[in-house]
Amino acid sequence: MLTDKMPIPGMGFNGLFQDTEGNVFGIIEVTMVYISRLFKAKLENVWEAWTEPEHVKEWLAPKNYTAPVVKMDLQVGGSYLNSMRSDDGNEVWSTGVYREVVPLEKLVSTDSFADNEGNVVPASHYGMTEDWPMELTITVTFKEEDGATRVTIEHQGFPDHNNSSMAETGWQESLDKLEAHLKNIN
Repeated sequence: MLTDKMPIPGMGFNGLFQDTEGNVFGIIEVTMVYISRLFKAKLENVWEAWTEPEHVKEWLAPKNYTAPVVKMDLQVGGSYLNSMRSDDGNEVWSTGVYREVVPLEKLVSTDSFADNEGNVVPASHYGMTEDWPMELTITVTFKEEDGATRVTIEHQGFPDHNNSSMAETGWQESLDKLEAHLKNIN
């Protein structure tokens, strides 16, 4: 019997399982984003670019988007509110709460769609499917490697691989902008 899509807890996967003559097999789809990128910049500069709104505005949006609003209360229990605006003027807002803040090492936050006041809204507010959870999780780690900095992103909770794949593209394009921006930070 083919079951509905079900999450495999803590793994960033969804699975469809079928019992055939007592055997169980699954079709697995990746539903998280995992990116590890090495930046040729000092750890302190990467942290600054990631945690100070005037820097974040320069890179936190995919190609053909800007981030005109970035508000951050960078402490455990503090929140953020960001907007991304496309070239044609459409805006998408996101908000979240910082769950863990370890300076120069790690950030963990929730991630939700929002309105421009910071109220959490369903993904359908932006024309997406109803199966999106109200909250995702983003974990970002920072590690110095021979004078460079490795940033690792785990963005978990997407409803399916199609959406996690689109998010990965957005992250990669944003990180390309971050790489260019880091050249301007002494």
